[in-house]
Amino acid sequence: MDGWSPENDNALAAARVLADALLYEGYLLYPYRRSSGKNRVRWQFGVLAPPAWAGTHGSTHDSVAGSAESWWQQTECLLEPEADATVRITLRFLQVQRRTVEQLDGGGYQPVDALVACGQQYLSFDEAVPQEFDIDVRIDELHGGPLRVRVAAPGGSDTEPLGDHPPAGRLVRRRWPVSALVTVSISACPAPSPVWRLRIRIENLDRSTGADVPRAQALCRSLVSTHTLVAVDRGRFLSLLEPPLKDRPSAEACRNIRTFPVLLDDGGTDRLVLSSPIILYDHPRIAPESAGDLHDATEIDEILSLRTLTLTDEEKSEARATDPRSAAIIDRVEAMSPQDLARLHGTIREPRDAGDGGGEPASLVVAGTRIGKGSRLRLRPNPHGTDAQDMFLDGRTARVEDILQDVDGSQFLAVTVDDDPGADMHHWYGRLRHFRLDEVEPLAGSDPAS
Repeated sequence: MDGWSPENDNALAAARVLADALLYEGYLLYPYRRSSGKNRVRWQFGVLAPPAWAGTHGSTHDSVAGSAESWWQQTECLLEPEADATVRITLRFLQVQRRTVEQLDGGGYQPVDALVACGQQYLSFDEAVPQEFDIDVRIDELHGGPLRVRVAAPGGSDTEPLGDHPPAGRLVRRRWPVSALVTVSISACPAPSPVWRLRIRIENLDRSTGADVPRAQALCRSLVSTHTLVAVDRGRFLSLLEPPLKDRPSAEACRNIRTFPVLLDDGGTDRLVLSSPIILYDHPRIAPESAGDLHDATEIDEILSLRTLTLTDEEKSEARATDPRSAAIIDRVEAMSPQDLARLHGTIREPRDAGDGGGEPASLVVAGTRIGKGSRLRLRPNPHGTDAQDMFLDGRTARVEDILQDVDGSQFLAVTVDDDPGADMHHWYGRLRHFRLDEVEPLAGSDPAS
């Protein structure tokens, strides 16, 4: 890309570290053994299955999360390009690779579920091969119509002998060809500034897989953990989560289906976007304390590492035989020092600057009365659309401990209930009850200044 500087290359390299964690999210889950129920149903995110199969078994909902199978996904993001801007779209996915253990028997090889050769256990299991394709297109070229690019990952097989000569058996790894159509288009947004809507649609092109085959067979012709990295050399992308006020209607009109684009940290230029099948915030990053991928970014590294250390020798042996990536996790965790584990215990980070004066307010007005920390209230939980347990608190009095605001701007009061014998303990570790402003009645003397 002509306008792509070395600094941008460094940002893209950092983005790939994050994208790799996304690529293998859910690949294997603790306890990392093939026999575990969690590892018998594989590939949960960004699965673009063959159209005929997906039409019968896949998702019919156009959600922004790619946690169910479909045969296509769509990304729409907002772009402010400069003159002669070029966009690079990097399509990334996993291609399923079936690993079969075969035992030498009577001069021929027979498939088996497991085999021990030279004291090492080998198991049949599905692996995956990462695939990546770059598509560069000038914005000016898209004004003439959509760009359609066909990408394909070929099939093939590899054989690895096991044991001495003659070998006791072999591993056979087989891949089936997968192909996809990437359609890139652009359209103008009705905004005061020159904002464009960039659309990226990805479709599985397989026509050989029928609707009646098992899921495991359909997955062999699927794109798994499908996502895109999008970069612009001249210009910037706009956040869909926190767009500029003038561009909010355009952001709300973007239609993202089974994927969602977020800005990546690239030094403040906003030239990089990750379109993920998992919903993320803008500027996601890998925690610097993390020693390596555990394939479960929704879990806590410390807990997973400590739990992995509790596995028996037999369980660790099975995990190592399940997959090279699970073997690497076992080896890494076993090599961790007490200092390594201590670094996982917790950290304090500076909160992101709200910039526009956002954040939780110090006080607010409820029914004509100013409410703040220390104010007294009577609780009146809504009868519908709220926690059923709150019904037992109707009419009780409480003390305001904090005022909170969620990402949508909705405000809540965090309170401790009077006469609750565990109130001090709840307050100590932050287990507060939350109520909307229409679920409370200020009591006399509620003004925090009084």
